[in-house]
Amino acid sequence: MPKEKIILGIDPGTTIMGYGLIKVVDKKMSFMQLNELMLTKYSDHYTKLKLIFERTIELIDTYHPDEIAIEAPFFGKNVQSMLKLGRAQGVAMAAGLSREVSITEYSPKKIKMAITGNGNASKEQVAKMLQSLLGLKELPKNLDATDGLAAAVCHFYNEGKIETGKSYSGWGSFVKQNEKRIG
Repeated sequence: MPKEKIILGIDPGTTIMGYGLIKVVDKKMSFMQLNELMLTKYSDHYTKLKLIFERTIELIDTYHPDEIAIEAPFFGKNVQSMLKLGRAQGVAMAAGLSREVSITEYSPKKIKMAITGNGNASKEQVAKMLQSLLGLKELPKNLDATDGLAAAVCHFYNEGKIETGKSYSGWGSFVKQNEKRIG
């Protein structure tokens, strides 16, 4: 019986949340889906967070991913943007943890490096490489969806490697690994 698993990749954002799914069968990946959650028409930040949580739950309940790979917020100069991105990532993680799906986060540089071999690659370069790797017929207008897909592919490439991003298998695991920051 072939070993099969589904990986959901998420690029959290409060304007656009990109996501993609791949299926892995006997160490071969294949494309399932990529899309984005458009949040630009909502002005209330809390409504956006609620929608991110609900869409993530919907994706989990529909596709039953075995693992979630999520892009970690990058450190920028705008503290408010960082805070909003961190919240978006947090509610997506909370959705996964509430369904007991293990989560691994990867830095944007690590994801770009895994896909293109260049940690400073552009969104367009990442998208084109994914198109080639997975045989995508066309790329979406917004590349947030391919960023989500890239997180899933990065996770596939890093499977079994000792040093990956932070990984959580449930609330207990999350709390244990973050107790210094929490308490």
